Amino acid sequence: MKRLTGILLLLCLALAAVSCKGSGEERSHVLKIYNWADYIDEDVLAEFPDWYKQQTGEDIRLVYQVFDINEIMLTKIERGHEDFDVVCPSEYIIERMLKKDLLLPIDRNFGKTPDYLPNISPYIRRELNKTSQPGRTTTDYAVPYMWGTAGILYNRSFITPDEAGSWHCLWNSKNKGKLLMKDSYRDAYGTAIIYAHARQLADSTVTVEQLMNDNSPEAIALAEKYLKALKPNISGWEADFGKEMMTKNKTWLNLTWSGDAVWAIDEAEAVGVDLAYEVPREGSNIWYDGWVIPKYARNPKAASYFINYLCQPEIALRNMDAIGYVSAVATPEIMEAKRDTSIETRSDLSYFFGEGMGADSLQINPVQYPDRKIVERCAMIRDFGDRTELVLEMWSRVKGDNLNTGIVLLIFSVFGALFVWLVYGKIRKYRQKQRHRRRRKGRPAI
Repeated sequence: MKRLTGILLLLCLALAAVSCKGSGEERSHVLKIYNWADYIDEDVLAEFPDWYKQQTGEDIRLVYQVFDINEIMLTKIERGHEDFDVVCPSEYIIERMLKKDLLLPIDRNFGKTPDYLPNISPYIRRELNKTSQPGRTTTDYAVPYMWGTAGILYNRSFITPDEAGSWHCLWNSKNKGKLLMKDSYRDAYGTAIIYAHARQLADSTVTVEQLMNDNSPEAIALAEKYLKALKPNISGWEADFGKEMMTKNKTWLNLTWSGDAVWAIDEAEAVGVDLAYEVPREGSNIWYDGWVIPKYARNPKAASYFINYLCQPEIALRNMDAIGYVSAVATPEIMEAKRDTSIETRSDLSYFFGEGMGADSLQINPVQYPDRKIVERCAMIRDFGDRTELVLEMWSRVKGDNLNTGIVLLIFSVFGALFVWLVYGKIRKYRQKQRHRRRRKGRPAI
């Protein structure tokens, strides 16, 4: 019997080994992609397997999933060891993943395929490399994908460009109940801390970069104070519906990202609503998303090819047209395609496209491509590290106290009535039991 059991066990192990081998071979022909929702042209995605077959002679099948919060994506990889091959986190999560040794370097050995990674803007490469760790350069592990600014989307019928040119308009009591805020603790924190130091910024005694990356207890308390003071003006915290609310004249102001602003402005124009976008003069943050290969990826080769595929100018243009955000790819083809002679103002984009390319005076959408002067008063928010929890606790306190007095009184009234009803019910039951006992005591014995 023991011998038979041993034989069966060996057979099971052999079958398991064969199964694992087959699974491994099958997985080598699968590319698992984890990206933000609505953050790539669907046709660009669908065409990748054919392109990959042309470059490598190999078949590939795509498994595509989406996320809506950086931290959820990170938790799946860090704690769940999810084997996504390529993901698209924001700059501070890329920094955190590097710190935690959760990334593989991108393999740029593309064989006969050209290396398109040098198409990335030198400005964005420099900015992203500020997140480099000792012995690790960020751009060896991450390739910038899209970028943009945080600013104010506003309705010209109610807000003037001069008003939108300062963060003060968010705190102005005349805009009570007409403001939508991105449900993003980092953008809210950066905005509050910048506005709190508007005078010092004007006097050049402090920089935007210093302020937004100050997560001391004093800075966190100051941000909390200013965000709570802002709450009477807030109509809601939004992740994606803000642009639609603005196009329907429901609100006047929206602290949002430039890509959402581009979409909203175009949609609003079609229905006769005049929206515009400003990066306030006090300064703001510039954000970057990039493609990385997680530590537990099972197909890093296909992941590297996918990243390279997205860096082609024609692919970058198609993605921009589909999603409204701005690609980090900076080539003459991109510059010419985005030039718009109907725009009166000219922007200096030589910082982005490079010197000597004729980009110092471009007629181009300033929402998508901010002028050098705007970029110079903005900065990237770094990873808060161990201080993240303290900032999140502050954010919870700010959002948790987001009920007006009337609603609070109503809630207390409902709970008060419920409490009285429960107490009354208990008293009734107690009295009924007492009456029942008295009746039983009064019965004659049989």
